[in-house]
Amino acid sequence: MSKIPVYVTGPYDSEAIARLQSAANIEAVLFTDPGKDEWPEKAIGLLIRRDTRLGEAEFARARRLKVVVKQGMGVDNIDLEAARRHGVQIYNTPGVNSEAVAELAFTLALCLGRRVCEMDRAVRGGERLLRSQWPSKSLYRKTVGLIGMGHIGRELAKKWLFAMDATLVAYDPYVAEDDRENGWGGLRHTRVHALDDLLRVSDVVNIQVPLTHETRGLIGAREMALMKDQSILVNPARGGIVDEPALLDALRRNKFWGVGLDATNVEPPTLDVYHEYLEHANIIMTPHIGGETFETRVNSGIAAVNTLLAALAGAEPKGRQA
Repeated sequence: MSKIPVYVTGPYDSEAIARLQSAANIEAVLFTDPGKDEWPEKAIGLLIRRDTRLGEAEFARARRLKVVVKQGMGVDNIDLEAARRHGVQIYNTPGVNSEAVAELAFTLALCLGRRVCEMDRAVRGGERLLRSQWPSKSLYRKTVGLIGMGHIGRELAKKWLFAMDATLVAYDPYVAEDDRENGWGGLRHTRVHALDDLLRVSDVVNIQVPLTHETRGLIGAREMALMKDQSILVNPARGGIVDEPALLDALRRNKFWGVGLDATNVEPPTLDVYHEYLEHANIIMTPHIGGETFETRVNSGIAAVNTLLAALAGAEPKGRQA
């Protein structure tokens, strides 16, 4: 029996690659292989990361392609309609990186509240810091707004609730009121049905939703105006959800106590693109590394491989997107 050609278009953890290569019916072609660019003509299975974009042109060329698995949650780098037209199954690995992304979102908010990065830069710049001149903001028992009640939102809710005794306000029009499987039933929170109601009361606003037609520009000039003055905004989700020109204007007006962005329109964020934003000391930018812990790399890579192998075997694993 001939082996099934599976191409890996980006770096995967070595344990995940070993799992793939151990499958007797799989011919694994890694992104370091000289023949990696032949995947449109040869691949039946494809393991990708966010840097690989698949649209109509790619699916039209990939006539043998049956299954694509994207490591991680977001699939905005894949044209799902084009995949359906060409009969390609698309999967992701939901929930595997939730804890890591929630951890970073929580960290960004705390660093902003206590001005950790500002003080570190000042010390490294040779300043003599007097603590009386560096007041910061405690986030203990504050109102925290969570936009998105999926896996990441739930893990983040636990951190705010149990570590900081926060008052949680949650918004997600796609999670049913009686959904008991998403784990929110045991978490003390207030569910609102209008985003405006969350924005008006929150000291910290966390975004954890995918980038879709509905969420693009979700937090724009109008929404920022509704938010509390000197509140904190954290987006570890996707660039495009926060209107960046509106954000720059808000920073100029000193609207926020702090802003943490692990997701930007241009990634990774660089000085030539974001120099005006980074002139403001109360913004932290990181290169979309919420899920990039050693532990998550291993777990999500293995999950992606297992999902691919199951789908190629005719099973229906979790994470089906198209």
